[in-house]
Amino acid sequence: MPARDRRRSAATATAVAILTTLALGACSPEPIGGAAAPGTSDAPLSLVGFAVPKAAHDEAQKAFAATAPGDGTTWTTSYGASGDQSRAVASGLDADVVHLSLEGDLTRLVDAGLVADTWDDGPHAGILSTSVVVLVVRAGNPKNIRGWDDLVRDDVAVVTPNPGSSGSARWNILAAYGAAVADGTEADGETYLRNLFDHVAALPGSGRDATTAFTSGTGDVLLSYENEAILARQQGETFEYVVPDATLLIENPAAVTKNADPRGQQYLDFVHSPAGQKIFASKGFRPLVDVGDLNVPGANDPADPFPAPSKLFTIADLGGWSDVNARFFADDGLVTRIQQEKGTS
Repeated sequence: MPARDRRRSAATATAVAILTTLALGACSPEPIGGAAAPGTSDAPLSLVGFAVPKAAHDEAQKAFAATAPGDGTTWTTSYGASGDQSRAVASGLDADVVHLSLEGDLTRLVDAGLVADTWDDGPHAGILSTSVVVLVVRAGNPKNIRGWDDLVRDDVAVVTPNPGSSGSARWNILAAYGAAVADGTEADGETYLRNLFDHVAALPGSGRDATTAFTSGTGDVLLSYENEAILARQQGETFEYVVPDATLLIENPAAVTKNADPRGQQYLDFVHSPAGQKIFASKGFRPLVDVGDLNVPGANDPADPFPAPSKLFTIADLGGWSDVNARFFADDGLVTRIQQEKGTS
């Protein structure tokens, strides 16, 4: 196994163990954080990220500004679709810190010479936030959706973002495939995906657009992140969500750029700490480290917000991103072919 995969497997094992024990597209030109303290630089740091963790970063940046390393730090931030954000940084968008949905969006910046190839060294293998794929359903769960098999019933319509344009969609589709092969074969996984696409009512371009379509009345089930469901409920949405018995651990990478202000790395260190991870947990992300007791409004059980699925698998279990992208999302990949056959590409 390559060194990077060994590091990622080790980090994943740590994350899974912790989970078991615990058993928007928008830019913000306004600086976030406190005013610059006397004797410190008032130059803001720049964070470029995918849309999902904005609320968590907003809180974490304020908390970081109250620490000695972050005293006086302010921020400019840009959030949007992960691939778009990655390409923007590669094309010259200023960034001290990047937080993206997929490993490939981060390694694009390594290939561009903007991020060191050691970005995934360390105890968390470059991962900053984790979640799981869940099934979002209407209030009261009128179709009695309990697991993946229910999504291919004749009376169920599904909403998920398009894997051709959305990073979150790739996590969703791989979760469905992995659940099918957990008790079967690769052929069972392919059959399930073909059936699933027959039940897709909408394939919006992004995860946020998919949520909007669902809350506007489209479909019976939305494939989404657990943290997105929790945050939406904190903000007043009345839908419910189901954590399937078998689901995929979502792992989102982050790094500093080579020319980053040293406070950028100090911020990442803070967010990886128990204090930083507790802030992320409060917005629905599963913590990477033990953060003690939690109470997370919006979760199914706020006092036990992150139940351990009986079968929690990872991208490493599916072969790693290089293999997964080639097998599923390349021009001749399984998902690409299915979408072309069904006219949904």
